[in-house]
Amino acid sequence: MYTFTKNIKIFSLSLIILGALGLGYGFYTAPNSVEEAKAMVSNSHGLEEKNDSHDNNKDHAISEDLHELNSHSLEEVSHDEHLLNQLQNRPWAALYVAALFFMMLALGTLAFYAIQRAAQAGWSPILFRVMEGITAYLLPGTLIILIILILSSMHLNHLFVWMDPEVVEHDKLLQGKSGYLNSPFLLGRAIFYILGWNLYRYFSRKFSLAQDKSNDISNHKKNFKISAGFLAFFIVTESMMSWDWIMSVDPHWFSTLFGWYVFASMMVSAITTIALVTIYLKSKGYLEKANHNHIHDLAKFMFGFSVFWAYLWFSQFMLIWYANFPEEVTYFITRIEDYNLPFFGMIALNFIFPLLLLMNSDYKRVNWFIVTTGIIILIGHYIDVFNMIMPATVGDQWFIGIPEISGILFFAGLFIYIVFNGISKASLEPSGDPLFKESEKFVY
Repeated sequence: MYTFTKNIKIFSLSLIILGALGLGYGFYTAPNSVEEAKAMVSNSHGLEEKNDSHDNNKDHAISEDLHELNSHSLEEVSHDEHLLNQLQNRPWAALYVAALFFMMLALGTLAFYAIQRAAQAGWSPILFRVMEGITAYLLPGTLIILIILILSSMHLNHLFVWMDPEVVEHDKLLQGKSGYLNSPFLLGRAIFYILGWNLYRYFSRKFSLAQDKSNDISNHKKNFKISAGFLAFFIVTESMMSWDWIMSVDPHWFSTLFGWYVFASMMVSAITTIALVTIYLKSKGYLEKANHNHIHDLAKFMFGFSVFWAYLWFSQFMLIWYANFPEEVTYFITRIEDYNLPFFGMIALNFIFPLLLLMNSDYKRVNWFIVTTGIIILIGHYIDVFNMIMPATVGDQWFIGIPEISGILFFAGLFIYIVFNGISKASLEPSGDPLFKESEKFVY
């Protein structure tokens, strides 16, 4: 059995504390008034030229009639309030991006685990305990998301603009979507997803541990049946989750490929996490029966899903850009203009680097090569989630600063603590699984 070491505990708790302090600083320094927001933007970005231009516009407006002057003033007030909301959103968005990213690591691992169970895969049982340990984060991770959604519905932030009745009142498109996009229904769906995912994780883990002490394969069969059922449930709820929790922060935009796109990002990140945890455990003398062929197969999945993600990214981008519908193309225009570096940078991190580093079969058997590629992939897909959330919530007021880094530190520490604590709760070898011997002798 794996021992949850003191060093890992101290390291993970240190990350949690540092992250919590940084997030607290982000919330504390968020502006409380329009004047503070203007001063913050001016001090941070040096907007003297923009302010001069704005003053010239005001002088020009004075020469116009009273109606035009009032209209300009209303637009100015609306712009200032929007700026305030963006800056107030920044710590919330940093928290939400990191919470989503680490939750999706656990959810993607659960889906990959269910695929192995339903497919009766012979190569992977030796890695089941690693996967089960990673999915231990799913319950706290999804509950944190639920809490953020509840706080959003209480109007403590402006992450979801469709939750603001005043916005909906003046937006015909949001009024048309109000039957689906409303707080009670959103929270009800979220609870439904979370219950379904975590119930499967609970029973699958229960049957997996019971199988080690069983004299027959009844628990293995039960796991097979619920895994097949879960996959049907997952593929629907994962898509709905991506609409509810991610796409709805930008409710005027939509994509029929978005659910698959999020799925691909989630899966490659999850498989990368499985590979990194497996390599770490092997470096500490655990998982002795997991050989370089198992690592090679995980690296193949990392490579394959990276290509799949790139295919979906290009398909979504190309179709929307070529069609040039205003309500769709504005999504990418915003990201290209205001998020140029992270938008195009993530393509290099998520596709070009994995393609070049993992194309050669021999490299997939070299642990340090996989670790390097895995770190690049995880950074790239965090930026992917960052690009999904930030433009709609903070606009061009984004920055990788204390709140963003602190969000990563906090949830990374929480993730590491829960995962390795979960791994330590049972034997690393599911010796009772009828396919364990096949996995042990797996040769590619």
